Amino acid sequence: MHPIIEAAAAGVMPEWTHVSSKRAEHIERVRVLLGEWADAAGVGDVDAKRWRAAGTLHDALHDAPHDALRDIVPAEFRDLPGKMLHGPACVVRLRADGATDEDLLHAITYHTIGHPDFAMIGRVLYAADFLEPGRPEEPMPRSALRSRMPTDIDAVIPIVLKARLLDQVTRGKRIRPETFAFWNAVTRDKA
Repeated sequence: MHPIIEAAAAGVMPEWTHVSSKRAEHIERVRVLLGEWADAAGVGDVDAKRWRAAGTLHDALHDAPHDALRDIVPAEFRDLPGKMLHGPACVVRLRADGATDEDLLHAITYHTIGHPDFAMIGRVLYAADFLEPGRPEEPMPRSALRSRMPTDIDAVIPIVLKARLLDQVTRGKRIRPETFAFWNAVTRDKA
C-alpha cells in the first residue's frame, strides 16, 4: 500500500491538502463511517484501510481555488462546476505522489457525480459522502439509510443517487453523462 494511502487510512491528510476546519470535520466523519461499514462488511484489513483512505482523501482539495484546480485537471473535467473539480484534482496530486490504486483513484475522481463503473469502494464513498452523520436529516432520513449500509447497498445507492439527481434538477444544474449512466446501472434490474 502506498504510504500516502496508508497515512490517509489513519486520518493523516497529505501536505498539499486545502480544506477548512469545517470540511476537515466532514472528512473525518466520512472516514469513520467508511471504517464502520468496512468492518460491518468484513472486507478485510487492506480494503478497510483503502475505504478509510478514500474518506480522508475525497475532499482533500475541496477548498482550493477553483481556477487553480481547473488548470491541473484532465481536459475531460475542465467543464465541471468549480466546486466539483476537487475530486479529479486530488487524483492528479495523488498520481503525482505515486499512488496507483485505480479503484480508489476512480472513487475519488467521481465521488461527486457517480460513475457506472464504480467498484465497491466508489459506491460506498459516494453513499458515505452523502449520508455522513453531520449532514441534515431532512428532507431525507439519512440515519435510517446509514443503518442499512453496507448490507443493503443495492437498495440504498439508488435512493442516494435519486436525491442527488433531484437536487441538481431542482436547482437547474446540468447532469453529467456519467451520472445518468450510474443511474441506469443501479436501476437496471428494477424496471
